[in-house]
Order: sequence, then C-alpha cells, then structure tokens
Amino acid sequence: MGYLGEEIKKLGFGLMRLPQKDGVIDVEQTKEMVDLFMEAGFTYFDTAWAYAGSEDAIRQALVERYPREKFQLATKNAAWINCKTKEEAYAQFDVSLKQTGAGYFDFYLLHNLGEARSHYFDDFDMWNWVQEKKKAGLIKHVGFSFHSTPEELEEILASHPEMEFVQLQINYADWENPSVQSRRCYEVARKHGKPVIIMEPVKGGMLATPPESVVKIFKEAEPESSVASWAVRFAANLEGVITVLSGMSNVEQMKDNLSYMKSFTGLTDSQNETVRKAQEELSRIPLIPCTTCNYCAKVCPKNIGISGSFTAMNYLTLYGDIEAAKGQENWLVGGHGRAQASECIQCGKCEEACPQHIGIRENLKTVCREFGMVDCS
Repeated sequence: MGYLGEEIKKLGFGLMRLPQKDGVIDVEQTKEMVDLFMEAGFTYFDTAWAYAGSEDAIRQALVERYPREKFQLATKNAAWINCKTKEEAYAQFDVSLKQTGAGYFDFYLLHNLGEARSHYFDDFDMWNWVQEKKKAGLIKHVGFSFHSTPEELEEILASHPEMEFVQLQINYADWENPSVQSRRCYEVARKHGKPVIIMEPVKGGMLATPPESVVKIFKEAEPESSVASWAVRFAANLEGVITVLSGMSNVEQMKDNLSYMKSFTGLTDSQNETVRKAQEELSRIPLIPCTTCNYCAKVCPKNIGISGSFTAMNYLTLYGDIEAAKGQENWLVGGHGRAQASECIQCGKCEEACPQHIGIRENLKTVCREFGMVDCS
C-alpha cells in the first residue's frame, strides 16, 4: 500500500515525453505502452496542464479505455505561466478536467514551485483553493512539485503542513549536485514527514546514455541490465518514496522499465557500491545540467532552441564528435522551428524560469563558440 492509502507500485508513467509521429503525440503507441504498464500491475500516471497534448492523449489512451478506479492520475497547475489573475490560474483545473475526462484527480500538484514562481500560488490563494477542490471530491491528494533550494522547501513545508506529498527531482547524478541539491531537498521533505514522488530519475534521458566510462562501470557489474535501469533503481531504493516517474517515450523503454521494476525489492550493498563508483566517475565530467523541461522556451522572446542547443553541447562534451553534435543541433533546434543560440539577446528571462539554475546565457555563448556561430554577445 502506498503512503497515502493508495495501492501504488514504485514505477510511475511520466507523460511529459510521450512518443511522437509527424510532430504530434502518437496515441496508438501510447495506448500500447499504457496496456503494457497496466498489465504489469502499475497504475500511476503523471501529466500536467503545461505538457502540450499530454492530457488529451492520456484521455484517449487510458481514461476512455480503463475503469476509473483502476488507476491513479496526477496533473499539475502552473499558475506562473501567463496567468495575471487567480481566475486564469483556477481555469487550468477546468481545462485539465475537460482534457483528461478523468472526473477527478487522484493527485493534484501545484507545479514547479521555487524562486520567482512561488509567489503566484500565494498571490492567487491557491493553497486554500486546492483544499476546496479536495473537499468537493475533485482531488484526492494535494501536493506540489519543486525545483529550488532546500531552504526554500523548508519554508514552504513549514508554512503549508497540509500538503500531503512533495515531488522532487532526484537521481544519482544530482544527489550531491550543488545546483540541484537532490539529497538535501529529499532530507527536508522526510524531516517534515512528507512522502516523495521522484521525477527526473534518468535526468531527461541523459543517464540512459552517460559517458562510456560510466557505462563501463555498470556493464561490468551487470552486463544484462540497461544503464537506465540503474538510475531508476537508485531512486526507487530510497525510503518514503510513493513512486518513481519515468518519462518513457517508446515501447522499448516501457518494456525495459517493466522488466526490472516488476520484481524490484531494493538494491544490494554491491549494487549501491556500483552506483557510488558511477557517481564519482560522472562528477569528473562537466556537463550542462539541462533536463529539457523547456520552461526556458516558454519565456524566450527570440524562440531560441535552448534545450536542443545544450543537448548538442553535452553530446560534444561526452563524445567529442563535432559533426555529430552539429547534426544534433541542426535537428533539435532548426528542425523544430527554433532559433539558434546566436540569436540570444541576453535578456535573462530564461534563467529566471530555469528549474536547474543554469547560467543559460553564458552556456549559449559557449555553444556559439564551439559550433562556429556568430558570438551571441
């Protein structure tokens, strides 16, 4: 049984990165993934108002095809995105209900609290508003997702003890990362007795394909296991965790996750030591800690492909192949209708929105230099 009285297994289906076909979500492949997930006994699905097309896709793939009591559906309210009044923020809930067709939400989250984003939830009195929705039976459990410092998390939980759970970014790469501070945020949540839902266990896919030196450590320990499985298992091994969200993008990823999470009971001492060695090796390699959440893209006045630029830059750092990295940049940026890094006007709006606290402007300059663009200064 889960920590909030729900029967939830340790793997959740994150719906932020669903498979696409011709530029739109591939609902038929999503249905196949949902079926595999449900057949394996897993029931937790995580979407958000801000995940374009996701709520509509999960209505078609899940809600319209399974009895409502057989699964848990979570969605989120991002009051800080283009909301000038509380009515506009509250309207996100109605849109989510309509798009999902779910009738109610098992878990409802105030989305991405931290820094300049937090005040919107205070200004619009959303803490009391979600409790009213809960009393009305439209929400079972209320919590929030969080991307900021442990100090700010402490303040929020002290001010709002009524919150039932916290969703945190936790993975073995960020566990001691001074920017993300996964471990310290996790410890704050547990100190307040809050169960944790884990997001970004594979760090936006980066830990599925880490540097070869890290891959070697994992493959020597367990040749038959996928590298990504170590990231998910590390997160699922923590105490007080409701579920670990994996943003699966195809059937193959779903099958891999199910293969080891169906019978997961925890990491052994030997497996924990393997993860520790991988952490040490990874800490030696300087990467841009972008998770492709694309919150920066929502506020960039020049429509720059920031996450695509950083993915390409990290590819260059990891593999040293400039032509392959340029190919990545060409597809992820230009191929998706985004402007190149050289168009940056240094306004800084992206850095205010970034959950990872990345120095985006300086890193875009590095992209320009390494990829032979006109310097964006």
